[in-house]
Amino acid sequence: MNGNRLLRQAMGCILSGLLLLSWGCGHRIHVTPAPPAVSPTIIPQSLSVVVPFLALEGADHMPGIALLDWPAQDLRAATINYIQSRQTFASAGDKPADLTLTIKAWLTMRSRGNYRYSLRLETDLGPTDKPPIKSYLVEKDALGSSVRWVTSSEQAPIAEAVQASLDDLLTQIEADYLLYRKGLR
Repeated sequence: MNGNRLLRQAMGCILSGLLLLSWGCGHRIHVTPAPPAVSPTIIPQSLSVVVPFLALEGADHMPGIALLDWPAQDLRAATINYIQSRQTFASAGDKPADLTLTIKAWLTMRSRGNYRYSLRLETDLGPTDKPPIKSYLVEKDALGSSVRWVTSSEQAPIAEAVQASLDDLLTQIEADYLLYRKGLR
């Protein structure tokens, strides 16, 4: 009797584990940064945003740690929405445009007490199908909680790092607005 009961309990645990795996044990991240204000400088050109990759490094890849699911497409969509709201360019999207902003991104997580999320953006901006005019580098950190039990424990610090990174990046681009005006290239 006890053997059958233990077997049923074990099978129940295995089935529960498989169900959790099918639902996904990852923390799905979605960011929606908003600019602090509309840009005082408008670059009168259309912009295409490309995010060829978003690399995740660090604590996420240790055994027993919930996986972090943050696709590059989410960062691209967040960047486009941010730029549209900030109104730095005449338009922004993922279709071919006058200028292309290419963003290579790395999110690094470290744990020494609380988790630290570090976002690095290496970007190039210039005319589409031509070499970039200028490159920009932005690195921002955000402090998270000491545990990664639920998605919200990662959502807030990642969103904070994205917000700070895009604020800094667009401030740098706006300072160079004369480089991107038509006829000056």
